[in-house]
Amino acid sequence: MAAYSSSPSSPSSPRNHKYDVFQSFRGEDNRDNFTGHLYSALSQKGIETFIDDQLNRGDEISQSLVDAIEASAISLIIFSEAYASSRWCLDELVKILTRELEEMFKENSEKLQTWRNALKEAAGLSGFHSQNIRSESELVKEVVNQILKRLAEVSPCSNKNQLVGVESRVEEIESLLGAESKDVYALGIWGIGGIDRTTIARAIFNKISSNFEGSCFLQNVREESQRPGGLGFLQQKLLSKLLQDGIVIPDIALSFRQLSRRKVLIVLDDVTCFRQIKSLIGMLRNCCVKEKYEMKELGDDHALELFSRHAFKQNNPHIGFEELSSRVTQYAQGVPLAIEILGCFLFEKEKQFWESAINKLKRIPNMEIQKVLKISFDGLDDEEKNILLDIACFFKWKNKDLVIKFLNACGFTAQIGISSLVDKSLICMHGNNITMHDLLQEMGREIVRQESTNDPAKRSRLWHHEDIIKVLTSNTGTEAIEGICLDMSKVYFHWHGYPLKSLPSNIHPEKLVLLEMPHIQQLWDGVLVCCSKLRRLPDISSAANIEEMLLNGTAIEELPSSIKCLYKLLHLDLEDCKSLKSLPSGLCKLKSLKYLTLNGCSNLQRLPDELGNLEALWSSHAIRTAIREVLSSFFRLNNIDLLSFQRSRGHKQMGLSLPIMLSLDGLHTLTYLNLTDCGITRIPESIIQLCKLGRLYLRYCERLQSLPKLPCKLHELDAHHCTALESLSGLFSSYEACTQYFDLSYNYKLDRNEIRGILEEALQEIQLLATARWKEIYYSQKYALLVRVFFPGDEIPMWFSFQSMKSSITLKMPPGWFGNKKVLGFAFSAIVAFGEHNVREKRWFELFCEFKVRPKDSHAIQRFMGMVDYVESDHLLLGYYFFDDQDLNGFWKYNCILEAVQFYFKEDFIALNVWSVAR
Repeated sequence: MAAYSSSPSSPSSPRNHKYDVFQSFRGEDNRDNFTGHLYSALSQKGIETFIDDQLNRGDEISQSLVDAIEASAISLIIFSEAYASSRWCLDELVKILTRELEEMFKENSEKLQTWRNALKEAAGLSGFHSQNIRSESELVKEVVNQILKRLAEVSPCSNKNQLVGVESRVEEIESLLGAESKDVYALGIWGIGGIDRTTIARAIFNKISSNFEGSCFLQNVREESQRPGGLGFLQQKLLSKLLQDGIVIPDIALSFRQLSRRKVLIVLDDVTCFRQIKSLIGMLRNCCVKEKYEMKELGDDHALELFSRHAFKQNNPHIGFEELSSRVTQYAQGVPLAIEILGCFLFEKEKQFWESAINKLKRIPNMEIQKVLKISFDGLDDEEKNILLDIACFFKWKNKDLVIKFLNACGFTAQIGISSLVDKSLICMHGNNITMHDLLQEMGREIVRQESTNDPAKRSRLWHHEDIIKVLTSNTGTEAIEGICLDMSKVYFHWHGYPLKSLPSNIHPEKLVLLEMPHIQQLWDGVLVCCSKLRRLPDISSAANIEEMLLNGTAIEELPSSIKCLYKLLHLDLEDCKSLKSLPSGLCKLKSLKYLTLNGCSNLQRLPDELGNLEALWSSHAIRTAIREVLSSFFRLNNIDLLSFQRSRGHKQMGLSLPIMLSLDGLHTLTYLNLTDCGITRIPESIIQLCKLGRLYLRYCERLQSLPKLPCKLHELDAHHCTALESLSGLFSSYEACTQYFDLSYNYKLDRNEIRGILEEALQEIQLLATARWKEIYYSQKYALLVRVFFPGDEIPMWFSFQSMKSSITLKMPPGWFGNKKVLGFAFSAIVAFGEHNVREKRWFELFCEFKVRPKDSHAIQRFMGMVDYVESDHLLLGYYFFDDQDLNGFWKYNCILEAVQFYFKEDFIALNVWSVAR
């Protein structure tokens, strides 16, 4: 039998033990069998174990044993048949249980009683009986696992108290690891240099490695792989550690076959490319990364705490240093490495030194930080380096499409380069804008500055206004300069009192892409952006490279026929050109034109006959125009995604005021159609053929009388204030979109039978979906489904059971409500009306659903149920929501127990007559 006892220690100040385990045993009984096997197993797991054959000769046995027991975190007692007959064993037992040195007992009788008491106490310790576990190897394995768990409790990691903001990240990553998976599972920890990826990986390894049959933390893979034979050496090291054998057989494939039968944990630190992974573990099945965890910067509180520990050796700044500390952490932008380096650098320095150091950082970055960050830069190829430097110097927070266009023009394969830099966490995307961490931008600019620290004219890129002024005023520019970018929000360039109404004729526009010039009335061969006085364009046939013509807000009356020569033109913006009366037929020959904007062209009455020939046209806006007719050719557009002919309310002379019939010969790629306030009387049944149409806007189409069955991908129908609307077909018809909203507000001609049909269709659709969901719940991943319809009504359907007269309702949930997987979702309805005295602004209101959980401070789950427009009279909001995997797994992930579900309107000025929910 084996029993163990832990050394008591204060959690706030863990003891540093020389040994992890002290083995107490009767040598003659089991030194060469069970005890020896157990010692070997503990050693293989990296557990420092004391065994009495480690004693140096000449030591007094009893005192050496006492010292070893005191220096061990855990004492492991192996009871054998002759254990109690050994004086040394019993003395060890007394010491283990008392944990303090006592005077030698004077009376043998007293000592005998002490031994008896110790044996009685030991009998109550938790342990393992060899007769209860058949295999000795299984017993050894079980004891080792228990020792590892107990060590984690009594001997926490010595640097745990030095780690800030780590525990929550460890828990997040641990939840992604798929430890129960029977296949190879790979997780990548991703982030910029210095973000503490290695620290987090080590913390996770220390926490969970004991749950595996083998484990290995392979450090510095990038550095080692660059040495001759480095990857082979790392592979041998990996296999030796995992197979727990100092000798690895030459047949690597056989070693991996041995490994494939074990549950092992492998951490590869500082991996920079997939080749390294493939070389080290490529013979394992499915070794590609299945999950990716992005390391985020530390929050402000954790950053300040980490900085204080290095700068002040405490958790908070010294009095008087709070503002200075905040400035330093703001500079570091949450990167732990930068915070630690700066904290150590400023330790025990005077305030004056701090001020000087912070001011210097604005001009010259810290070299220690730069050295670490530059490792990633050095691993790039030449093209990636140039793209990164261009982004750091010129294009941070710039539109990705614009940057790609520029870089491609410079001869780079920009799409591939940018994608590679994103993968390496050197840049990131924010929407469609490219950005990067401030420290990485500083690194890139410092690399350029180091090209010539004293002479900016010899640098490849110039972005600082002082350097640019120096080079231009002294006329010292050299061929080294590849690009200049001036931030015009800080430096202003103004040509005061330009005397002419046009530019000189001897300026050649052959390579012109974009030109911005204010206050000019006539332009030679080129393009103009926002020049309100521009009245006409001359012949522009020689400006064939122009890609954008942004003439919005100008006084232009017509476009030249030579526009047909702009074969590269992508974007033509004529918004608010109120003097424009027609478009030339040559416009229809622009095979590259994708974006055409005609909003606010209030005198434009007709479109060219062959506009349907614009085969690349993707988007066309014609809001608030005088266009009275849409030609049939327009509906032959095969790549169009967005069409808008909305008329402006209150301007009856604008928009499609005549009754029109939609011809749907083409438009198969259309996803957005806006006919707001147009004079249409009906929608053709062929609209169902628009298989990609997702949004249809018919607001204020007051002559529209009916709606046919709509396309299956439609997720938004806005038929607000279609006052003549009497009938509609199949509103709930198994649409494929995950989120659907149908606004039929203010349509009072909908008769009772139509409204009853909507309610019956909704109930039938809910039942059909619930049946389908129930069949798939155990077999496939579920996605959320939210459907809402809003129409005149003053009665809640009979099949709703929970009701409230307030603007919110809370449903108490029985225990295990989610756990049984029988709850698929809920339906909701509300009678909504506003009075003038209740609403400050006539605007929409927002509906939310929130899951109340226990414990209170755990992760709350809130779902946005959508927005509904302001209405004066009673309207019925009806909808249903089916849960997705995120809903169901959220509670298990955060160990939460669902107590209630609350539905409420967020705006506090909203008053509701009736609110009802059924689940």
